[in-house]
Amino acid sequence: MPHTVIIGGSHAGVAAAAELRKHDADMEITLVCAENQLPYQRPPLSKAYMSGDMSLDRLRLRPQEWYADNRIDLRLGFAATSIDRAERFVHLSSGDGLTYDALVLATGASARRLPPEIGGDLPNVRVMRTLDDADGLMAVMKTGQKLVVIGGGYIGLEAAAEAAKKGLDVTIVEAAERILMRVACRETANAFRALHQSHGVTVLENMQIERFVESGGVATAVRLANGDDLPLDLAIVGIGVAPNAELAQAAGLEVAVGIMVDDRGQTSDPAIFAAGDCTVLPFDKMPTRLESVQNAHDQAAAVAANICGMDIAYTPHPWFWSDQYDTKLQIAGLNRGYDTVVVRPGKREGSVSHFYFRQGRMIAADCLNDAATYAMTRKLLEADAAITPEAIADENFDLRAAVKAL
Repeated sequence: MPHTVIIGGSHAGVAAAAELRKHDADMEITLVCAENQLPYQRPPLSKAYMSGDMSLDRLRLRPQEWYADNRIDLRLGFAATSIDRAERFVHLSSGDGLTYDALVLATGASARRLPPEIGGDLPNVRVMRTLDDADGLMAVMKTGQKLVVIGGGYIGLEAAAEAAKKGLDVTIVEAAERILMRVACRETANAFRALHQSHGVTVLENMQIERFVESGGVATAVRLANGDDLPLDLAIVGIGVAPNAELAQAAGLEVAVGIMVDDRGQTSDPAIFAAGDCTVLPFDKMPTRLESVQNAHDQAAAVAANICGMDIAYTPHPWFWSDQYDTKLQIAGLNRGYDTVVVRPGKREGSVSHFYFRQGRMIAADCLNDAATYAMTRKLLEADAAITPEAIADENFDLRAAVKAL
């Protein structure tokens, strides 16, 4: 009986297990999860979970009984420590190990931290990535506290929004010239800066930090590059994530920023596959990291199919989302390399979408409280429809008709 071992209780790990069972009723499947928690959704941690709108039970990717019902051997609280590729054997932190016919690395990514030399390891300097991170922040956040968020990307902005809703005095410090510099156009950044400022959040851009000021074993302020000290009770560092590729690298697999895979999800070892945030995959003719639930789920589904001999090429159709205050941002496509942005107001009051183009080709859209436009744009992008900047700029251009014409 073939045995597939999946390392990582992530979206990708659980999706791979579910798809493998769908394709093969008899395969042995083992899911190894380093956290001593039933696998859970990560995106809602900094959104609905921290706000109290999502319970822990709803956060779970699958209920406990699902694993037993589907004969998936779930190993919680044990990390994979090394891979013996010659013997097809995974060593676990428990001291034992697992043989495999196919191995799936769904190890995800970890929050980047600031170095200890500048106080990044002080106990009130936190990150936001895991359930423990979210629970720890919820336990210490109190109305009236001063919170400094280091980093103006989506995770930092989401954490800032939840803290502001809880009555904390929030300041965002972004080193780049503006928030969302890496991931969104100026128009989207402007909208979210104004949104945060309207909720009393201070946004400092083009501002480097020098170090945390320590007193009594905790950070009491962050010293900015201009010499000013920004007092704080709590800091959240949101400066991106790093793929968990150490296990793959130690095993001699090809790694460059993340675990390199082909369009089948296969690594440089034909018996080892990878899926999710830990991977670098081909997308739009370029090696790409896609940090999203969409990619984790869809890439894992392709991996499972290929393990079962179906020879499926994975062609990503990226989508993302962010919830902040009463604004829902839904992103269709990937805006990498855009040269033009067209702003298109939505049909509902306060809704707007920012369309990205590269050499006249529509590649992505940021839809703010504009779910209908988002849904239509996803369909157009998946069909590789030829939509021009001029068409989007024309208020009489009918997106719905364009979708129907596909």
